[in-house]
Amino acid sequence: MDAEHRASWLLEKADLGVSYAAYRDAVRQAVDAGRTTGDHQTPALAEYTVLNQARMDRLDKTVRLDPDLREALEQVAAQTWLVLSEGWCGDAAQNLPVIAAMADSAPAIRLSVLGRDAHPDLMDRYLTQGSRSIPKLVAINEAGTELFTWGPRPGPAQRMILENKALPLEEQLPYPELARKLHTWYAQDRTATLQAEFIALLKP
Repeated sequence: MDAEHRASWLLEKADLGVSYAAYRDAVRQAVDAGRTTGDHQTPALAEYTVLNQARMDRLDKTVRLDPDLREALEQVAAQTWLVLSEGWCGDAAQNLPVIAAMADSAPAIRLSVLGRDAHPDLMDRYLTQGSRSIPKLVAINEAGTELFTWGPRPGPAQRMILENKALPLEEQLPYPELARKLHTWYAQDRTATLQAEFIALLKP
């Protein structure tokens, strides 16, 4: 895909996404139905979605943006942030509310949330070390040109995951223990690292 077609394609994808409010509604509807969003449906994923709804509810009420970040957001040129997500993803629950708060505070930013499973062609262009890891944010300008990407998690959290994966299999933390460690980090960090990363991304 050449640059012109890629830009047009990204603009088309942006128009297929939904607002953060609509995404939250979809997650609530999934929880009410005992399901999750997306194609993969298991009791475990449904349980994660219940927990993630609570995480998003909490962050929607408590997120406070750094003044330097607010200033950077107010100065950006018109752009759209495409974010791939699903309700079962704990990292999405920890980061998407903050991303939505950023977009809300920036008059020139439009947020477009797309389901990972509904848009595999987009997801597969933004893999993380070969994995369909989410959330994944792709920022584009009004012409559809890519400005930057972010995701699936802040740097220290990503290193935690990669360092565990690099260990011999018998030394790796099992998923429940790794997830507890990861979400403890999120709680202690209080979105500070994510905000700092976006300050750096938005600098001219």
